[in-house]
Amino acid sequence: MYRTHNCGELNICNVNQQVVLSGWVQRIRDKGGMIWIDLRDRYGITQLMFEEGKTSEDVLSVVKKIGREYVIQVNGEVIERLSKNPKISTGDIEIKVSEIKVLNISQTPPFTIEDYTDGGDELRMQYRYLDLRRNEVKQNIMLRHKMSIETRNYLNNEGFIDIETPVLIKSTPEGARDFVVPSRMNQGEFYALPQSPQTFKQLLMVAGFDKYYQIVKCFRDEDLRADRQPEFTQIDCEMSFVHQDDILNTFEGLIKHLFKKVKNVEICELPKMTYSDAMKYYGCDKPDIRFGMKFVELNETVKGKGFKVFDDAEYVAGICAENCSEYTRKQLDELTEFVKKPQIGATGLIYARYSADGTLKSSVDKFFNAEELQKWAEKFGAKPGDLMLILAGKEEKTQKALSELRLEMGNKLGLRNPDVFAPLWVVDFPLFEYNEEDGRYYAKHHPFTSPKLEHINMLETNPAEVMANAYDMVINGVEVGGGSIRIFDNELQQKMFKALGFTKEQAEYQFGFLLNAFKFGAPPHGGIAFGFDRLCSLFGGSESIRDYIAFPKNNSGRDVMIDSPSLISSEQLKELNIRVTV
Repeated sequence: MYRTHNCGELNICNVNQQVVLSGWVQRIRDKGGMIWIDLRDRYGITQLMFEEGKTSEDVLSVVKKIGREYVIQVNGEVIERLSKNPKISTGDIEIKVSEIKVLNISQTPPFTIEDYTDGGDELRMQYRYLDLRRNEVKQNIMLRHKMSIETRNYLNNEGFIDIETPVLIKSTPEGARDFVVPSRMNQGEFYALPQSPQTFKQLLMVAGFDKYYQIVKCFRDEDLRADRQPEFTQIDCEMSFVHQDDILNTFEGLIKHLFKKVKNVEICELPKMTYSDAMKYYGCDKPDIRFGMKFVELNETVKGKGFKVFDDAEYVAGICAENCSEYTRKQLDELTEFVKKPQIGATGLIYARYSADGTLKSSVDKFFNAEELQKWAEKFGAKPGDLMLILAGKEEKTQKALSELRLEMGNKLGLRNPDVFAPLWVVDFPLFEYNEEDGRYYAKHHPFTSPKLEHINMLETNPAEVMANAYDMVINGVEVGGGSIRIFDNELQQKMFKALGFTKEQAEYQFGFLLNAFKFGAPPHGGIAFGFDRLCSLFGGSESIRDYIAFPKNNSGRDVMIDSPSLISSEQLKELNIRVTV
């Protein structure tokens, strides 16, 4: 046998036992008369010991030829270590080796296989199979595995059925760009890879599978950032004969279960916040509620005083940073430069100090006296020692910038502790969003989202005011899941398509299969999908989902390890009847 034990399980109770271990050589320490090797496998590290004069010459001759990442097998006796290592599970023992065998040699790796490696991101992605040997990355993948197991345990116990849906489907015009796949047998026609199993899970509800789930790969051809990949994984779920609260209660239970089983963290009942309040107080629909610093709108308080920046602005609002009145001019200049970054978009920053001695001083004292600044402080609920930070401009743009400033201040003040979790539900989203360039409405979520029943009569007359029966789960400022109650009535679905600018023919061409299914007794239904990669990164304390994907793409959508995407042969192109021009 290759091993009797793994490299993470031996301890003081195994002393005097003869064992066989196999693994990779992580480190060799040659101290002249003594040689130690750290042997590593998936489970941990065990120290091997060789001693001049006591270890056989045959064994020592093999040891002196071994390099890092060689795959070896050893036979030996478990002995107690003189110098113990409390940082590893096997730190009380070592192996006095009597036999050694090289199972495979290794080139010197391009970076150290250590927790604190000397390899950069691109190099580690090129040799991802080596990067995965590192303990830090390995633990991320193990966390993902545990998240998957516990998700399945919870949903199985709740009566959900795991059903696979197709990967080669039909392209749809809504949402992000599809990845398309040419069909050799149907020349000139294309499959699309699914952005989600949305229509199929609704069809499963029509089929009578009233509780469906799937941990499923999805694909979107969109620009990438830390929390996006061209292929990603969802926990995709759907339920029949449910109202919104039934779904919220079920999946609030899932999140509580995951936190308890994976993090040993108890989560209380999730608060609900309307989309309107999220935008009003936090400037975004995924607020981080681990800290306060809510927006305070100042239009009525500051306009009409001769300060053109405020007088000409559609929207003036700010935040109050507690105990920050002593910020230096350099610190305030840094904040000003932060909000003026192109990706933030503000034109400048106004501030007012409420000093510890009770005096108020602002960057616009020329226009506002002490009495007027006192009114600012009252609006903010500021107290001596606080700093008021204010932005002005177009409402939507300014809210976005102020939201980023709030998060930046949260970071600076240590208010965004990654070990603290504050989940909530955001509800009552608008059903539509208007695109100025196209001059038309798009679905805020997707075209199958049900409007609130009391708003159905406004679909044709006032679509901007229609609220959706939709909900998002947000944790620490990250949207981890979203869903809605679906339209299950054919007539209402046709109205929705009309509001989105679809002709009857277009709707039939794109979604005729679903509309036809609705004619055969579709039940009331709704669902949710969680970004599994995002959940894993949140639980693991990382901002990048790439750390929790075994073989991720880089920021250009490339897999640098296998060099993909790549060109295909002219013969393949000919079979597909595709001509490439550059």
